[in-house]
Amino acid sequence: MRIFVTGGAGFIGSALIRHLIDDSEHEVLNFDKLTYAGTLTTVESVSASPRYRFVQGDICDGALVADMLADFRPDIITHLAAESHVDRSIDGPEAFIQTNILGSFRLLTAARAYWNGLGGDAKARFRFHHISTDEVYGSLGEEGLFTEETPYDPRSPYSASKAGSDHLVSAWGHTYGLPVLITNCSNNYGPYHFPEKLIPLMIVKALAGETLPVYGKGDQIRDWLFVEDHVRALRAVFERGVPGRSYNVGGNNEKQNIEVVQAVCAILDRLRPKAGGGSYADQIGYVADRPGHDKRYAIDASRIHAELGWTPCESFESGIEKTVAWYLDNEAWWRDIVRERQADQRRGLAA
Repeated sequence: MRIFVTGGAGFIGSALIRHLIDDSEHEVLNFDKLTYAGTLTTVESVSASPRYRFVQGDICDGALVADMLADFRPDIITHLAAESHVDRSIDGPEAFIQTNILGSFRLLTAARAYWNGLGGDAKARFRFHHISTDEVYGSLGEEGLFTEETPYDPRSPYSASKAGSDHLVSAWGHTYGLPVLITNCSNNYGPYHFPEKLIPLMIVKALAGETLPVYGKGDQIRDWLFVEDHVRALRAVFERGVPGRSYNVGGNNEKQNIEVVQAVCAILDRLRPKAGGGSYADQIGYVADRPGHDKRYAIDASRIHAELGWTPCESFESGIEKTVAWYLDNEAWWRDIVRERQADQRRGLAA
């Protein structure tokens, strides 16, 4: 099939593209604006493939999107283009409204027109797959899991914008019959993660000898999902999922933020011992919490397992080991980004 990937130079999008080129026969068009968080180095390993193509573009540019759909003629649109960092959404929510809501609307408009022009088998196999987050469900207490029936209760500008885009996609399915799919995933981690996010940020700051900034008490709980497990789930959904259906994707790995930071430090202690001795955990420091910080997220992924046979392959322990080792082996990739894009700077204090 031909897969049109929006946001394919970002963290999850690039992992999906590498997976599709390396492990399938699908053709891929990577459509990405190349914002601060997007870089083509994430897909460099597959860029020479005759089944890969890149176009720089903004999903808010409906005319360009329509032209690209007409030219590439995809069977699948996988929509990953989004502003995604909660801290940045606190400081500047407008960009999140523009990209995540208006951009999704423009993409849906172009997709609907393209789909209406298809016929026969091409129309029957077309899917619009929107990739979203578990943050749209809000914050859990000490018990319970998010299911596909959990009411939406977004708490940050980021999660509100993703909830809005989810609702638009669902509405285009109900109102216009567009064959849509929605997936809501838990916290991803792995190679090529932009260094402003928790795990790579801790690695970067640890190696620099800086304080490891843990928000609040570090007792917020997240379900951690290795990115390569996630993209296998995405492929299962757009290849075999039922149109109109949503699927939660989680790693079955609930950890407090402080536990994650301590795990990173322990691996660094083994793989890159500090020259002066001691542990990287000695650098942990507690800083002002994020405004409105959700306490706990946890995913019930039983639907995607029962209906599509997907389960994660990586435990948190195996995934975090691979992740830290990758960042140690690929310092040239993230050091340039940190230096040029100030990826390690604190944001989201709502000052």
